[in-house]
Amino acid sequence: MAVGAKQEPMAPVHLFSHGSTMMLGEEHNSAKYWERCGEEALAQGIEHVVMMGAHWATSDPGVLISGHPNPEKSPVAYVHPSKYKNYELKPDLDYIPVIQKHLDAAGIPSKVDPSFDWIHDTYLVLIRMFPRGCPPTTIISANELYDPHFHVALGAALRPLRARRHKTLFIGSGGAVHNLFRNVWGPMLRYRDNFAQPTPPEPWALDFRQEVIDTFCAGYEEKVPIEEAVYGNEIRSIKGVGGPLLRRKATSLMKHPKYRDAHATDDHFMALLFVAGLCGGKDDVNMKGIMGAEDWELTNMCNSQFTIGSWSE
Repeated sequence: MAVGAKQEPMAPVHLFSHGSTMMLGEEHNSAKYWERCGEEALAQGIEHVVMMGAHWATSDPGVLISGHPNPEKSPVAYVHPSKYKNYELKPDLDYIPVIQKHLDAAGIPSKVDPSFDWIHDTYLVLIRMFPRGCPPTTIISANELYDPHFHVALGAALRPLRARRHKTLFIGSGGAVHNLFRNVWGPMLRYRDNFAQPTPPEPWALDFRQEVIDTFCAGYEEKVPIEEAVYGNEIRSIKGVGGPLLRRKATSLMKHPKYRDAHATDDHFMALLFVAGLCGGKDDVNMKGIMGAEDWELTNMCNSQFTIGSWSE
């Protein structure tokens, strides 16, 4: 059977919001969900993790691929080193040619960066997701032109590796609402409290958060009474959210009137587009989405955690 054929089982894809650096050291709903997702992936025998974060982009054509055999961790603020210093990263160097083969076939240039040290947008999630040890992992950069269609095409090029027989888990790590300029930093700077909400999130943050939920959890409102609070509960789509329509929805979000309020810079949005490409094939139209957890930080930063597809599909 051809790779990516309709009847071939495919792995789910995660779209995580990594939030501030303090998400590494504090306890929160997102960390519990990340660990649950990690346990499920290990139970399914995954052998490779491929990630796109938000803090690494290249000005070269195409993308860079992490190729440092012994990467260090970029230090993080407001987190004690004991939370991350001794966690051993495990780069998946042998898997790089497999990734490059698929990118080459799609006409996407790629180069290996043998000196790249990992940043908290990726290792923060890995530590909380796989606390007993890092699985073999490859990190792919964004391209700093931040062309939405390029990043969708990047995900689409690697979509065949979602086939279960490749034992590969894809993760995008960015942010649903991530505008550092409009966060309320006082409680974190003065009291080391990143989850303090002295005031509710502003309307622009709530509005764009809703657009992202509607993209990945289509139809959930038909099952949730309008007067019922959804914060703290899982939100599940009742309609298929994958396929070519997901690609169109994801790219159109960058034209939304509230997009620039929610994302002052484009870097934390590229992971969403990468995931849309990974789940945007014609055979993906019936993939269901779930928002498994959510945490608000710094008043206006929304860390929503999504999974598209499931191991049972």
